[in-house]
Amino acid sequence: MNTLKRTLALVATLAMSATAFASCGDDKKDEGNKAETTTAAATEAATDAPAEETTAEPENDGTIDPSVGTGGKEFTVVAWNADDVPALIAQWKGLDYDTIVQDLADGKVEGVNANILNVQGGDASEKYDQLFNDGSDIDVYLVEADWALKYINDDERTLPLSKLGLGDKDFADIYSYTAEVGKDKNGVLKGVSWQAAAGGFAYRADLAEQYLGVKTPEEMQAKIDNWDLFVEAAKSISDQTNGGVALADTLGGLWQAFACGRTQPWVVDNKLVIDDSCKKFADTAKALWDCGGVTKNTQWTDEWTAAGVSGNCMGYFVSTWGFGGFFLDAVGGVDGAQYGKWNVCQGPTPFYWGGTWMVVNPATDNGEEARDFIISATSDEAQMTEYAKKKPEYVNNSKVMDKLIADNTVFNEKISGNFKDGQNYFAELAKNAKEINFNGLITANDATIKSAFSNAIKDEFLDGGKDFDAAMEVFKDKVAEAVPDLEWDD
Repeated sequence: MNTLKRTLALVATLAMSATAFASCGDDKKDEGNKAETTTAAATEAATDAPAEETTAEPENDGTIDPSVGTGGKEFTVVAWNADDVPALIAQWKGLDYDTIVQDLADGKVEGVNANILNVQGGDASEKYDQLFNDGSDIDVYLVEADWALKYINDDERTLPLSKLGLGDKDFADIYSYTAEVGKDKNGVLKGVSWQAAAGGFAYRADLAEQYLGVKTPEEMQAKIDNWDLFVEAAKSISDQTNGGVALADTLGGLWQAFACGRTQPWVVDNKLVIDDSCKKFADTAKALWDCGGVTKNTQWTDEWTAAGVSGNCMGYFVSTWGFGGFFLDAVGGVDGAQYGKWNVCQGPTPFYWGGTWMVVNPATDNGEEARDFIISATSDEAQMTEYAKKKPEYVNNSKVMDKLIADNTVFNEKISGNFKDGQNYFAELAKNAKEINFNGLITANDATIKSAFSNAIKDEFLDGGKDFDAAMEVFKDKVAEAVPDLEWDD
């Protein structure tokens, strides 16, 4: 793309009030799925350029920095919906999970306020900006991976957790990829998650035996252990069923997993990086698209889940939080004909999908409560163990989860009953959670760039019939419009 094209794109961008890109990946349905990253959010995010040197966080003795406010009348946690915060507060305060939402709404939890915005996750950023601009009370608030760095890289919006007396020793057992998402461009930890949203590949065990001859998750994993093998397996299934059964659920699911296998950041030295993995994904997607190895359905649609119910789709890329949500719908629910016929394996690459991080407003006047709340949710093993079982949740602590898995904990009978031979589905996801590596790979506009790339592959390369290079020109144009501060070679 030449300088003139980039300049024109920039002019077009500045003329727009907002240009939205639908996120293809790191969102939950009803927990922020279909999140949209606006141009305003992208341009407000801190630069992707690596810092000249990493700022080492000082060791701390567990005390709160004198600069942090304490003694406020009410501790306020802000979130876009009520899916997590009320339960986290219930665990922290030892209250009833079943009544906590109403108790908070009725003001019955002394000194604690849950400001639930009742919007989708992708709309939360705009609402948060309003709250900050209005000077509203915010002590702790939640951010999604898609747009977390907009706040984490802003020292006026997020507080280093070291200021609360929290450091490496408090988060020694969190999964490493979650720590990377929570760090700012200088390597300072500002956000921490209570959940690990590692993914896996859930598949119909009966169909896998019929078409691939595999009888165990280990045998299935061997059949799809990399993307070339995945395509080979999909082609075999398609040939045997005359294109009637797809191995994979959606292009979005493929991309969600594939994107986590990148070994370079999307932006280096403030320039977009289109590496070999981009071409590899395009070729993989086309091979599956052409043979019917992936459905042409779109995520979050009725057709997406209906394909699992009908048996026209035998596999879904799914994350920890999704097994009790959309995936259970895709098997027809506990009374459905496909219920109890599934297994799960790691899939072609370790990946995660979604997750939420806690961050602290530097203007908090409740530093002690913020610290205690974060410790309860993300550090205290006993608290996290109880939360994992009661919520239930795959918590962000490998020691806790390893113990629960070793004890064959049944986190949810309804979800567990969907898996053949009593397979512990969390045990498979734990393998991926430990292998995801995002060290040095997180940049501020990743969600926008990933969405623009997947849209270009589908709309231009697969549906539009353009060659890869032409599709990438469209991709570059879209990125230039959304992230005008990037530099481009002439």
